[in-house]
Amino acid sequence: MDIGPFFTLTGFAKAEMVRGSNVCDECQKEPNENRQREWADPLVYGKAYGSDTSTTVLFQPYLGMQVDLPNGFKAVGLLSQRWRDGKVDIEGAIYERNIGVRHEEYGTLSIGAMTSRSWAVADFPYASDFGISDAWASSGAGYALLGHALRYTSRIMDVMDGDLVLEATYDTGPSGWDRNDPWMLEFWGKYTRGGLMIDASVQVSRNGQPVSWGHAPFFGLTTNPADDDILGGSSQGIFQLMARYYFTPKIEATAGVRFNRWSGAYAVPTTFGRGGLWNNMFNVDWGGTDANGVPNPGYPARTTDLMAGVRYLHGKWAFNTGMVYLGKASTDNPSERGQSNSALINTVGVDYNFGHGIRFYGLAGMVHYDRKGLAPLSMPSHNAFTNVDPRVATRGNWFGVGAVFTF
Repeated sequence: MDIGPFFTLTGFAKAEMVRGSNVCDECQKEPNENRQREWADPLVYGKAYGSDTSTTVLFQPYLGMQVDLPNGFKAVGLLSQRWRDGKVDIEGAIYERNIGVRHEEYGTLSIGAMTSRSWAVADFPYASDFGISDAWASSGAGYALLGHALRYTSRIMDVMDGDLVLEATYDTGPSGWDRNDPWMLEFWGKYTRGGLMIDASVQVSRNGQPVSWGHAPFFGLTTNPADDDILGGSSQGIFQLMARYYFTPKIEATAGVRFNRWSGAYAVPTTFGRGGLWNNMFNVDWGGTDANGVPNPGYPARTTDLMAGVRYLHGKWAFNTGMVYLGKASTDNPSERGQSNSALINTVGVDYNFGHGIRFYGLAGMVHYDRKGLAPLSMPSHNAFTNVDPRVATRGNWFGVGAVFTF
């Protein structure tokens, strides 16, 4: 929708209801605690679990700007935020708030808050059309929401009878950190030729919050820069390769692989006394020491994750199936922190295009964990994506319905 000569308003609203098996929202003894902390491991003894229904409502508008400048340049900008169930989706972060300059020959230079390609492209168009959006795009060692970024995107280049776009993004992270200065660098490339589309991205980061949540904002080691002097640094990164191919106008397939790397992060108390706080640690040997006698060391870890899907289009209908595999981790940590577990998630879905920007869909899926215990390291929480906690059950399934309105 155009708003005057310079602005456009687009966006989407989504409502979904899902009923799943082996759900236990209150089984963890310390609810909502970070899975990397050992006191988040225990479950409430004897707590009942079973089928449960959950609902999700998302709303995200995009306000875009484009103003013609002399010599073929254009001033561009984008402002966007997402709300989940009536609240800001991720506290302290915004999806898009950036301005830039674009030229057909020289490309685009943007500055401000923006989403990483590693998350945004994995989410859409790759995973969302195959029912695996959250499980694929929101897992692993990447970051999604960049608050202090500078991005250069090349013009579209003709390469081997196809189109190639290259991009580099650098995020300086929040201010106030001197000893553990945060930064994130991402390279992304897209190649399209006929029915083939290939996306590759590399993220390298230093001193962001250690996470296995690909939808995470890029903050400092903690939310408080006053912790700078008492913390050691950490790093993490990914290499992600995805492809999508139309065999016919009605049949398409997708596949992807992601290699994750974490340096690990020691567990360090940041305040003492009753109600004391801790840092954001990762893959810790709780109760152990490193070679220098420092307690609770964090160990490096690597994982490999996979995804695949097929979709069939028939008029206003679309039928899809998808798969995500979150692999076991390679690490020297002598304590079990989920590195010995893996997850296989399978989905099927049907989508009906009602018209006027409205789509209705149905979905079903199942998850199988390799073992009972802590979730795979690529998962941000033990019951992420499926509401099935492997400490409670190694299998679960779900079905649901939803609607999406785009404008």
